[in-house]
Amino acid sequence: MWLYENLQDSQGVIIDCRFSLAEPDLGQRQYQCSHIPGAHYFDLNQDLSSPVGQEGGRHPLPDLAQLAEKLSSVGVNFEEADAESDRFSWVVVYDDSRFGFAARLWWLLRYMGFDRVAVLDGGWSGWVAANYPVTDAVPLSKAKASRAKTTGSEISRLVPQTRSHWVVDREAVKSRKDLPGVVLVDSREGERYRGEREPIDPIAGHIPGAVNYPWQEVTDAQGYCKPVFEQQQRWAALSEAEEILVYCGSGVTACVNLLSLAIAGIDTGKLYVGGWSDWCSRL
Repeated sequence: MWLYENLQDSQGVIIDCRFSLAEPDLGQRQYQCSHIPGAHYFDLNQDLSSPVGQEGGRHPLPDLAQLAEKLSSVGVNFEEADAESDRFSWVVVYDDSRFGFAARLWWLLRYMGFDRVAVLDGGWSGWVAANYPVTDAVPLSKAKASRAKTTGSEISRLVPQTRSHWVVDREAVKSRKDLPGVVLVDSREGERYRGEREPIDPIAGHIPGAVNYPWQEVTDAQGYCKPVFEQQQRWAALSEAEEILVYCGSGVTACVNLLSLAIAGIDTGKLYVGGWSDWCSRL
């Protein structure tokens, strides 16, 4: 596995995104117990989302300046390649939920203009199954590590170059979803899309006109990404769409579908962050 072979690469940043909606502190506890060597922990609620407001759904986008500061502290930066190494930093994110939370950070980094990011195929379970090393040692932030060295150096800062056109809000969805060339994609499982079951939000159903592409279809049951040709086949009916507006319950697992679209070579996907939780709150 590529990540195992590059664990000692000083340019690499590994981020653990394990999380449970039902038990919000579970991911942090799992990380403290065992994680990939060198990995830092980012929490869905604390790091990858803003506090819930009156509008915007259950997981609004985080304050990008605060996220950029934390990313910088663990070594993510946009600096020019070092003259000696001629290399840029790279990021690998992982979870244990079939990309359900790691894809949120994957998307956020790209939304902020940082493209050298990948999701670990197979996630935590795949890593453990392959008997790769794990640890409970929490790495120092890059800032603390540099201060610990007598020849410490300035920490490079991530400067977001936000791709603001990658997101849409409720009004944009409402005005554009029925236009020719625009497709609205609901990423939740079929039962929730059809309104047969709604375990989280107060109202069941979906946004009128949306088609259903459950995010779990991107991977197999073991959490490994399905082959590129299957991702392409999955989106074949939408490959000519001018704009694909993607949502889920709150803008988290929709990012798995955006990852799938990227793998399939389709770059017209946009995220409705508020998702069904935002839409149904005003019905």
